[in-house]
Amino acid sequence: MTQAQTVLLEVKQYHGRVKNYINGQWVDSTTKEWLDVTNPATGGVIAEVPLSTEEEVRQAVQAAHEAFKSWRDVPPPDRTQYLFAFKSLLEEHKEELARIVTQENGKSIVDARGEVQRAIQNVEVATGAGSLMMGYNLEDIARGIDEDCLRQPMGVFCAIVPFNFPAMVAQWFMPYAIACGNTYILKPSEQVPLSLNFCIELLHKTGIPKGVINLVNGAKGVVDALLDSPEVRGVSFVGSTGVAKYVYQKATANGKRAQCQGGAKNFMVAMPDAQLDKTVDNLIGSFYGGAGQRCLAGSVLLAVGDVYEPIKERLLEAAKKIRVGNGLDESANMGPVISKKHQDKVLGYIDQGVKEGAKLILDGRGVSVEGCPDGAFIGPCVFDEVTPDMTIAQEEIFGPVAAIIRVKDLDEAIGIIEANRYGNAASIFTSDGKSAREFKHRVPVGNVGINVGVAAPISFFPFSGMKESFFGDLHGQGQDAIEFFTEKKVVITRWF
Repeated sequence: MTQAQTVLLEVKQYHGRVKNYINGQWVDSTTKEWLDVTNPATGGVIAEVPLSTEEEVRQAVQAAHEAFKSWRDVPPPDRTQYLFAFKSLLEEHKEELARIVTQENGKSIVDARGEVQRAIQNVEVATGAGSLMMGYNLEDIARGIDEDCLRQPMGVFCAIVPFNFPAMVAQWFMPYAIACGNTYILKPSEQVPLSLNFCIELLHKTGIPKGVINLVNGAKGVVDALLDSPEVRGVSFVGSTGVAKYVYQKATANGKRAQCQGGAKNFMVAMPDAQLDKTVDNLIGSFYGGAGQRCLAGSVLLAVGDVYEPIKERLLEAAKKIRVGNGLDESANMGPVISKKHQDKVLGYIDQGVKEGAKLILDGRGVSVEGCPDGAFIGPCVFDEVTPDMTIAQEEIFGPVAAIIRVKDLDEAIGIIEANRYGNAASIFTSDGKSAREFKHRVPVGNVGINVGVAAPISFFPFSGMKESFFGDLHGQGQDAIEFFTEKKVVITRWF
């Protein structure tokens, strides 16, 4: 038996039919439409997920709407006790949750553990809602008159979350929402429903009141039903730009708040004075971590001046050493992409790059993994001689594909970033403070890295984004989340 086959025996092979969680109970969907949930490393079916009905969405919304009437009056210190308990359970079961993430998403177990830790950190920050929600006041705005600004919860909110971080992204939103006194509905990606299912099982164990948290599985029909429901006050979304635009437009047209994170094309700028060893280590993690399926993944290296040849050689050598395998294999550096369908899409981009004249100096097509003949694997790819107008330099590939563009100076590098329609993240690698300061001042992206390959904000800070990478005003995480999930009420008081 191979190592990969042995590892597979360490997790539950089939999770059955996934249930919805409505009004404090796990319930079977009545739908006749089900999808297979597959392990992208093996191609094997590990669960079946329902495409739930509009009636089931209505039931979840009604449960959340009714629960809000009493939940909003629970004092914040009492509400957050459930989050303290949830955090404790997540920590107790974090290895189990990480293995579920890897099993349904494919990412390496090391990446999955990092994702779970980030999820826990967001729950931890949300436990401070009592202080984060505090308003402000001014005595004697006029003689004998005082004025106060209060933050209050709004009602039912929902989140539509992606496949690439099945445990973490929901925690950018949900803990903050319920800590602020709202009730919540989660719609997991139909490709990876098991991780959030497990999270809600843990939250259920805290004894949180019925209806405060609900989970409805499904696809576009569930999304539309949530966006059309008059009781749903706001929506959080993370996914592709096309769908982000759709959700934002439909939600706001229906009078809802919306924060919609879209796609990305993230550029890494290497200056001639960059420390090459550390820079390449960061680039490898950025380009190939999670098989390139991160919204903060590096995609294009802009090599400035004389750094071009040495950094290209080191990047190529390091990429060749990446071990592709089943994510549950501790020795694997990179797992598969999410599905065979997505594998075909990424391979199409690689073919397009070759067709447009880029030089594929590392070809990850056709990689095989022992014990996983049906996995959706693509090895690390590196394109050289790329120009800014090429498809692989313009569009989000969401796979382990790096493109190198030679530029003459920092101005040219920033100009390329400015011209791209996305604005999620960009990083610069330099030893010069002036270059770093100019970069962070001028570059039009929401998350900036300086000698950091993955500019992922910690949970105290908002997960930002600009241009077609974000639609809305307030982002997930931290104080932005508190702002999004509360509305301000001004009280002007005079006593006779």
